[in-house]
Amino acid sequence: MDYDWTMDRTFVWFGPAHIAAIALSFCVPLVLAAFARVNPRLTRAIRLFLAGELIATWILWYWLIVARGWVSAGTLLPMDLCSWASIAAIVTLIRPSQRSFELAYFWALTGTLQALVTPELFYDFPDLRFIVFFAFHGGAIASVLFLVLGAGMRPYPASIPRVLAASLVYLVVTPATNRIFHTNFGYLGTKPARPSLLDLMGPWPIYIAEVAGLGVVLVLILYLPFYIVDTMKNRKRLRSSAEGESRKKALHFPVRR
Repeated sequence: MDYDWTMDRTFVWFGPAHIAAIALSFCVPLVLAAFARVNPRLTRAIRLFLAGELIATWILWYWLIVARGWVSAGTLLPMDLCSWASIAAIVTLIRPSQRSFELAYFWALTGTLQALVTPELFYDFPDLRFIVFFAFHGGAIASVLFLVLGAGMRPYPASIPRVLAASLVYLVVTPATNRIFHTNFGYLGTKPARPSLLDLMGPWPIYIAEVAGLGVVLVLILYLPFYIVDTMKNRKRLRSSAEGESRKKALHFPVRR
């Protein structure tokens, strides 16, 4: 007897399937990064594998939309920030670029991560909606982590204003899209039906400004580890340079007899 993939199973927050999906999103890139560190020639193959996983998820999602008759502006238009993060990740995985990487890095580890932890999802594993959701969001996060840990990519100080500017574009374009197509991309029109971080914020439209402020804070936090490492390296380099100058002066200092 064939399994009925359309049967409804209510999603359980932090149930076994949810925890497994979150764990895979972080464990898989760690394992892949370890392989890449041992054999750097595997890096490109892993990048293309992750890109293929994300692309396959997009294809499966659109197939599901058509097959289930869910065709609408809200399901077809890629206007969620998670979609923008996924596209940036795919571009970077196929052809590494600093500009696309920094967008994928900050957007995936802010918006996509929040969606992974508090998803607006009503169906549990093995429903296809569950599989697509976590393959999409978890795949974007796994891709970004691999790019950092396995491919050696990282954000720089100049990345911060560029990402904030791109995010501002999203905050301008998305409400216009919502108004035209009567959608709720980015939850900029109303809060999600399921519990989320937005429930801790004020009513519309106040929470939009709060989200923007929180986004700036999260971007700075995500850059902080790189800032700390750079600061430590600079201090070590300055210390080594100072010690070298001291030794040089000692060797050339005239000695009285």
